[in-house]
Formats: sequence, C-alpha cells, structure tokens
Amino acid sequence: MSQIKCVILDDYQHVALSLANWHSISDRVSVVAFTDHLSDRAQLTARLKDAAIVIVMRERTPIDRQLLDQLPDLKLLITSGMRNAAIDLTAAREKGVTVCGTASAADAPLELTWALTLGLARHLVTENNAFTRGGVWQQTVGTTLAGKRLGIIGLGKIGSRVATIAQAFGMQVCAWSPNLTPARAEAAGVEFCAQKNTLLAQSDFVTLHMVLSEQSARLIDSADFAAMKASAYLINTSRAGLIAPGTLVNALKNQQIAGAGIDVFEQEPVAVDDEYRQLPNLLATPHLGYVSDSNYQRYFTEALENIRAWLDQQPIREIT
Repeated sequence: MSQIKCVILDDYQHVALSLANWHSISDRVSVVAFTDHLSDRAQLTARLKDAAIVIVMRERTPIDRQLLDQLPDLKLLITSGMRNAAIDLTAAREKGVTVCGTASAADAPLELTWALTLGLARHLVTENNAFTRGGVWQQTVGTTLAGKRLGIIGLGKIGSRVATIAQAFGMQVCAWSPNLTPARAEAAGVEFCAQKNTLLAQSDFVTLHMVLSEQSARLIDSADFAAMKASAYLINTSRAGLIAPGTLVNALKNQQIAGAGIDVFEQEPVAVDDEYRQLPNLLATPHLGYVSDSNYQRYFTEALENIRAWLDQQPIREIT
C-alpha cells in the first residue's frame, strides 16, 4: 500500500513527533513536522504540496480559500481544538476536505491568566531582571489583590473559573458581557454589571474571556481605555481582535492604564521591531495560553486518532 503525506505545521517546540505514536500508521502515512512559521504564501503552498493530510496548531497559519485552491491533494485538515477561525470551513467543504478537531482543556489559559495578573501586580519581571543582572535591590511596590476589584468580560467556561480563583484571593468580582444575565452572574457568585463602562470605570483589573466573533470584535476601544482607572491593569489571554487595533499600544504609551498582560496579538509571530516589544508597562507572552503538556498530549494523540478514523472512512470529531 502506497503512503500518503501528512504535514504538521508550526511545531514551534519540536514536540509533535514525540507526543503520539505516529509509527502506528507509518505503513500508510508519512508524517513530517515543520518547526518554523511561514507567512509567505508561495513558500507555504510549496510546503503543503502533495499533502493529503495537514495538521495545524490553533490559528497560527490561516487556511483560507486562496490557499485551499492551491492544494488539490488535500483531503483531511486537522486543527487542535474544536474551533478555528483561521480555517475557511465553507471552502474546505466545497473542495471535499474533511475538517476535524481535538479536545482542548481550559486549565492552561486559565492558569496563564493568573500568571500574567500576578506578574503585573507584583512586577515580577522587573524585579527578577534586576536580581539576575545585579541591579537595584527592591525597586517596585506591588499591588495586593485582596480587596481589589476584578472585572471579567465574558463569564463563560474560563471566565467563571477566573471568578472562583479571584474570590479565593479575596477580590471583589463583577462581570459583564453582551449576553450576560443577572441570573447567570448570581449563579457564578459574582456581581452583575449592566454596563461595560461601569465595569471598566470601577475595576482595578479587567480580564477578557470572550469568543471572537463579528459581535465581539473591537469590543474594547480607545473610549473604553479612557474610561478605565489610571491605576488599572488589562489582561487578555483570549483573542487580540477583542481590542481595536492600535488602541492598547496608545493606552500604554500614554499611561492611560498602569499596564497590561497580553498573550495574543493582531499579527503572530510579532515582528521584532513591533511597538509591542518597546512598552515597559506591558507583560507579554507569545500566545502560550493553550501551550501546556496536557493540552499538547491531547492535541497530537487525538489528531492521530482522527487520521486513523479517516483512513477507515469513519471520520470523528468533524467540524462543520
């Protein structure tokens, strides 16, 4: 039996081939993983040429109609997670490409949200850099979380768990989203904010946990930053598109807010000379929200299961 080609894209950590038993399908599928990111469309098309199966990691590489038009041999597309806005599902369906996903747990992005929050509150990077480089001993005054007000925008699967942890820290917690009801807020044990501006104006920390959609895009704009306290911090581990382009950079440069903890960006990877890299009041991570041992194990193990099922003409975890 001749082999078909499977390409794994954007394996930044060089781990994809070690996290699943790819040898179990080696008689039918030849698997290759690429660890670099290609933005150039011609190079990407050449890389995926002749591949019947492509595995993408979250939304690192857009799979749009233009690209799909150049990949006549593609039959199976697998994404980590069961949602991927970077895949044109309509075009894939029209071209007979089966799209499948995997499970993805909320633990990792939940934990990173608090890592960024605590890092901001206690100036951990500043103090660690000073310590390791022989700098000034103690130069910042941290912000105690207990007694402070946390505003959660989006009280869903992750947002509700963020609220529970905030309460354990002794924080006051309020929540708002376009569809949040007082009953749902009460069930989560948090205060319901009827207006977004009220939450922004009163909160010491604001954290975003919304799914990006046409309705939620640019949910936070320059007027919203102007409404926040000058001492407040913003955390975003969800999607960059929730914030209007350029407005966060301006708010940080003009010190409209004290700082921000950000894991997601309009363009990824972020360019070396991007303004984001020059902001002293920004604590940033390179989209690590879902990057954890348990999630990666799940992604690639289930991707392999998806391939086996598809080879047997019984695809599982289809995304339509």
